[in-house]
Amino acid sequence: MPRENRKRGKKISKRVDEVSESHPPQEPQAPEPTGEPSWIRSAPLHDPEDGFNPEAPFGYVDADVKAYFRTVDVQMRDWQVQEEDLDQDKDPNEGTRGIFPNVSASPDKGELRTLKQLVLDVAEELTPSFSSLIMDPFASHVVRALLMLLSPSVSSSGPTGQGVVRSKKSAAWKAKQGPMRSVFIDEKGKGKEVVSQSRPSEFKDLARRLVNILRTELGGNEVRALAANKVASPGLQMLLEVEADYSMTNNPDSLMDRVMVGIISTCANHPDAIIEPSDYLNTLLRDPTSSHLLETIVTRSPDKAFVVLWDIYFKGKLPRLANHPVANFVVAKALERIPPEQLSEACEELKDTWNKLISTSKTGVLRAAIDRSAVLQSSERLVCEAVYSAFDLTAAEDRSNLVPCVLHLLSLQEYKTSLKPQEAPASEHTSHKRHGRSEAGAQNSFNGSKIQGSILLQSLLRLSVPHNDIVITKPSSVMALPIKERIKMAHDASGSRVYDVFLESSTVPLKAKRELVMGFIGHYHVLVDNRLGSRVGDRCWASADTYLKEKIARSLFIHEQFLAGSYYGKFFARNLNLYLLQRRPNEWKTMQADRKRAPDATEKSPSAPSLTNPESANPVAAQKSAKRKRHVQSEDEIDAVFNASLGKRIKKATLGHVASTPLLSEPEKMDVKNEAPDSLRAVLGAIKSAPKDEKGNKKQKKALG
Repeated sequence: MPRENRKRGKKISKRVDEVSESHPPQEPQAPEPTGEPSWIRSAPLHDPEDGFNPEAPFGYVDADVKAYFRTVDVQMRDWQVQEEDLDQDKDPNEGTRGIFPNVSASPDKGELRTLKQLVLDVAEELTPSFSSLIMDPFASHVVRALLMLLSPSVSSSGPTGQGVVRSKKSAAWKAKQGPMRSVFIDEKGKGKEVVSQSRPSEFKDLARRLVNILRTELGGNEVRALAANKVASPGLQMLLEVEADYSMTNNPDSLMDRVMVGIISTCANHPDAIIEPSDYLNTLLRDPTSSHLLETIVTRSPDKAFVVLWDIYFKGKLPRLANHPVANFVVAKALERIPPEQLSEACEELKDTWNKLISTSKTGVLRAAIDRSAVLQSSERLVCEAVYSAFDLTAAEDRSNLVPCVLHLLSLQEYKTSLKPQEAPASEHTSHKRHGRSEAGAQNSFNGSKIQGSILLQSLLRLSVPHNDIVITKPSSVMALPIKERIKMAHDASGSRVYDVFLESSTVPLKAKRELVMGFIGHYHVLVDNRLGSRVGDRCWASADTYLKEKIARSLFIHEQFLAGSYYGKFFARNLNLYLLQRRPNEWKTMQADRKRAPDATEKSPSAPSLTNPESANPVAAQKSAKRKRHVQSEDEIDAVFNASLGKRIKKATLGHVASTPLLSEPEKMDVKNEAPDSLRAVLGAIKSAPKDEKGNKKQKKALG
């Protein structure tokens, strides 16, 4: 049949009655009571023939596996029961076994040991392997820290002791972290006294025991081999310090005697014997690692052994050793201990070598010779001649350049050559100005100063009075420099330290100190306008007497506004208290004298109420007292003019700490009147022409309002 002729028949719907008759409704069956909650439904039954069991959807486990898991479960339950029974008797340090030392058996359980006992227990545990730990790269620093704790001399040596514990790399990293501060001591400020720490007597016995252990377990060659080891050499150095601290170096076959190849025992048993030089000690002189150990030997060896050591290894070889890049440090340490006779011999031996030492910047030997000469007060003339020879200042007219040459560590010819590039025509100076100063002037001629040169000048200032004149008196003194150069020197980090020693040294005469302080008068405002110069200004102010302080303060009256606007000068001006000096000079002098008599009062702020007049702390009281004493106080010229014209009808306000115009003396007042009489007449004429009656002005104000 064609598709277009097809027709769909009508849909016959079943009646609802027929459907209900063909499928009669089934009544729900009530579940049988099982004694379980109502929300629990039993799963429908499944035919066992389909192979699915809801109780074991993944199948059944073998009987052997079931038995294994059952045994494991029983064993774990038994362990849990046993742990519950042993909880009460369990040691709290069980987890730290092997880390902390074992607790000694005692009837008192839970006793807290003291720090002393902990240190002793730790050392007792390290004792069996002490000789091997000192050579271990990961344990040697722990041994050195323990020795620092046991020996007072090692820990009180300051930076030397810390340098022994830490390497240079570790010390550089620790420096970035900052020092640790104690919570028991107030560490504000610098230069606090070091508190002596007492140590138990058991520490002394333990330190002796550790030294004896190393003596017993190591032979002479093994001890000498430690000196060349980079890990063990610092530890051996500290052991030598401990040995010397407890007077154990004179014993035969001591650690120091082994390192010195028997010099100590030979001096004790055979004083007249001739000792041959050892290649081992000659190697220690030139080795970068072992030279530190030899410095300790030179410093802490017995006197007889040091004399023999000097005669064999140093005498006659000083020019070559002083020029060596490593051995010169050992020579400097040896010079700090030699007697006067050997010091004069050393200066004569090094007479032709000083210039070479300065040219290679090896100043340690010269500095040690100056310091030893200052301590012994011997061979000071030879030391001064050595300084002149080192910097080629043989002629008397050239010695005026001593201070800058020493500070820059340059010979006279080199110093003059370094000044030539800084010279420029005056036109160039004016064309490159910046902030009121020329570019050439802004360049500090003391920028090239060296720390070693500053230390040399400080050592020269500590010589006795006739010999330290090369730095104190003209023409080679600090005062011989122009004032601008002296200020630049004070603004330099290294040069400012020279002024500190100049003012603090007991060998510098008071007349020279006074001359130095007075030399800055008129330029203190420029001196203190700097971070380092302000500190030098404070030093000068602290060392001056009351009369000199008044001269300094009065010279700064005209620069008061400059100091107030200076970032560093305002702190210096606060010490001066210029306002009190202008208003009440006698009270200012009394306050400065009291500060001089009581050094403890200088630590307080100068603006504190305890150091100033009680009236200045209370402006109201100061105003009342000023009213009562107005006739006593002297008036300046302008106040006299206004009081003569207007009378006492105008109330004057109290200005507190605001700086005012300095009072003028009588001759200065006459000069002012003679210089500007027309201006004063104009002021008087303006005052006289002012209306005397104020009622008219009030009416005009009301009308305008």
